[in-house]
Amino acid sequence: MKDILTVFKAGKYCNVSSKTIINWIDAGHIEAYKTVGGHRRIKKSDLEIFMKKQGIPIPEENEGKSEERRRVLVVDDDPIIVETIVQALEEDEHNYEVISASDGFEAGLQVNHFKPHLLILDIMMPDIKGYDVCKRIKSDESTKDTKIIVLSAYLDEEKFKKMKGCGADICFSKPLPLPNLKEEVARLLGM
Repeated sequence: MKDILTVFKAGKYCNVSSKTIINWIDAGHIEAYKTVGGHRRIKKSDLEIFMKKQGIPIPEENEGKSEERRRVLVVDDDPIIVETIVQALEEDEHNYEVISASDGFEAGLQVNHFKPHLLILDIMMPDIKGYDVCKRIKSDESTKDTKIIVLSAYLDEEKFKKMKGCGADICFSKPLPLPNLKEEVARLLGM
């Protein structure tokens, strides 16, 4: 997956703004696809072909840096919250690989496919509640070490205890304190 770039990463790679990358995609100069959550992704090889044609210098690869990127799955039925979190983490210095899911069912599929190191999870979703998603992840041998951050607009002491009992590592109330969230993501992932 390191050969797939977000718009932000593609911009950094070319030394242009994210908006410039989006304009190039919209104009058909660079091929891109959209994730389930509606985020654009670009193959690094496609970007490099475009860069060569345009005479844009291709940066040297980071020598000997083959460190695995930390994968984060954001699960919330509110697209604005999802987009805010995804963008904040994609633009973070720690180079996370971030995808999203809009409900508990999709989250289950993404956990199996994407194998996130960390999950940011809303408690109240239309289909499967966050409690159940949390329990399933923590009871499965292959995913039990996944870190879980819970978000809820209705977080009280009882729900907090219940989520902790289901395996959540930390709980936040909405509205979202983005700097705190980014700090906790980095701490839980040992960054």
